[in-house]
Amino acid sequence: MPSRIFQNVIIQMKDSIDRSVGVVDDQGYVIACSELAIIGSRLEDFRLSLVNPDSHELVTASRTFVLLSSENGQLGYAAFVEGTDSVAKTVCAISAVAFDEALANYEEKHNRAAFIKNIISDNILPGDVYVRAKELHFVTDEPRCVFLIRQTENQDVAAAELISKLFPGRQHDFVLNINESDIVVVKTLQPDMDRDAIHEIAAMTEKALFEHLGIRCVIGISTEARHLRELADRYKEAQVAIDVGRVFESDKTIVHYESLGLGRIIYQLPTTLCEMFLNEVFKKNPIETLDEDTLETINRFFENNLNVSETSRKLYVHRNTLVYRLEKIKKITGLDLREFDHAIVFKVAMMVKQYLDSLNSTRY
Repeated sequence: MPSRIFQNVIIQMKDSIDRSVGVVDDQGYVIACSELAIIGSRLEDFRLSLVNPDSHELVTASRTFVLLSSENGQLGYAAFVEGTDSVAKTVCAISAVAFDEALANYEEKHNRAAFIKNIISDNILPGDVYVRAKELHFVTDEPRCVFLIRQTENQDVAAAELISKLFPGRQHDFVLNINESDIVVVKTLQPDMDRDAIHEIAAMTEKALFEHLGIRCVIGISTEARHLRELADRYKEAQVAIDVGRVFESDKTIVHYESLGLGRIIYQLPTTLCEMFLNEVFKKNPIETLDEDTLETINRFFENNLNVSETSRKLYVHRNTLVYRLEKIKKITGLDLREFDHAIVFKVAMMVKQYLDSLNSTRY
């Protein structure tokens, strides 16, 4: 990765410099250069032992070298410029500063990203969060949101790089590879960002992945984290959003944790408790007794807020026909869906059944 960082710097300044400029590692191998043909080759005139310890400079018969700074005191890289005159020395010194700055920015970004990844993975003690945040110059109480992007088709390692380009605020937004399918984005929220704005960002990300890489995905969105230490919980929320959405909102590819409602509660219940609940609700006959047409009628009735007239209109049936169907459901289940309390119980029971079915399908 540093080679790419150095090469980007060279690309930006090569039009202003009429000499060959590049970077070698501690063995003298060229890892970045304005002359692409010599990348990977070894410069025989570079010897670490010959570098002036005071100026960090080495002048050979044809080149000028300047060591890049290193936090641990060990050489990592050296800048070089073709020539040994005063111009070459000046260009090399300036280039070294540019390379140092680019490398420092990269390392800081890398360290900050690793820090965030440790937080969401629960790999850091709460007390250490404050200390490390101070070292890395983090604002601990900025509002942040976690996006979990799960690739469902055509997984591609290039997905993380593409997503990084969509979030240019590199000091505030972090794109983290979790595994082959999951990518996390920790997004700093601006004061004017509401839920619609956050949803729009997720939709933009989903669209870019499909248009550029042919990747289909689902995106789970957490609630707002008001402190760094809350990011681990927000990451779990994004995971739950995807898992619960797969069961209860399978038609959606973007799921907000705060919109899960009853599904979120049911998802956390033990299966034995769910099965017990179904047995208690459907004492007369099991829910499997209801055929597909009857279940469709029930779903439409719920969608139209238990309004008989509106539901009959949507189903293109006479009002009396719908009333007959509801009476039939009451006879089979013992629940009158026209009564609010019965309707709530039936709705929850349907969701519990849906949840148990999803668990059974994943076992086989």
